[in-house]
Amino acid sequence: MISVLFLKLLLAHFLGDFLLQPANWVTDKEAKKIRSKYLYYHIAVHAVLLGVLLWGTANYFSIIGLVVVSHYIIDLLKLYFGEKIVQPWAFFIDQIAHLSVLVFVAAFYESWTWNLDILNDPTFVLLGLCLLLTTVVAAIVMKVLISTWKIDDEGVALKNAGKYIGILERLFVFGFVIMNFWEGVGFLLAAKSIFRFGDLTRAKDRKLTEYVLIGTLLSFGMAMGCGVLFNKLHQLITS
Repeated sequence: MISVLFLKLLLAHFLGDFLLQPANWVTDKEAKKIRSKYLYYHIAVHAVLLGVLLWGTANYFSIIGLVVVSHYIIDLLKLYFGEKIVQPWAFFIDQIAHLSVLVFVAAFYESWTWNLDILNDPTFVLLGLCLLLTTVVAAIVMKVLISTWKIDDEGVALKNAGKYIGILERLFVFGFVIMNFWEGVGFLLAAKSIFRFGDLTRAKDRKLTEYVLIGTLLSFGMAMGCGVLFNKLHQLITS
């Protein structure tokens, strides 16, 4: 049986760390570290999210306090020691540390929870978590992974267009997978290839082609992974 508490903790974490943390907050934290006001805004966002999602849960304040304090300590460690670690390893070590705390908290407290409302419906929480993973989290992970490659393109693109195109395509792929409509994934991949064919053939070297292929495969791969994960976990929590 999948712990509803763990799914809620994951949902609060990904909302706070990815969706509700603007880039300027991250930049300010990296520059000012413990003196950055945005570090405390960030921790406050996590506290509010946990407060809302865990409402009605036993040991309410203990769980929130443990997660918030550990999140603050881990973020401080990343700010002061993360620069010594080559990217993207610093990013993944930070996330693994946060998730390890959530696993521990859920394992310790999960038997003390009870269901009150829709937020305690495992399917609802799981769907929200997977949609967040498919869109915002996947976009940031992809940015971290491919940030080492620089592409010089003479054309001017729309601001954040690539990010939103990626989010939309992953939403489509996620939907196709949970509906077991794998043909739709192939159709979407073929359609994208047709649209990008002109850009790739006009490229002066193969850097742009490789960059687009890596990004597309990462995007589709993470979306399909989230879809498969949802289906498997949904089977577990409903069985």
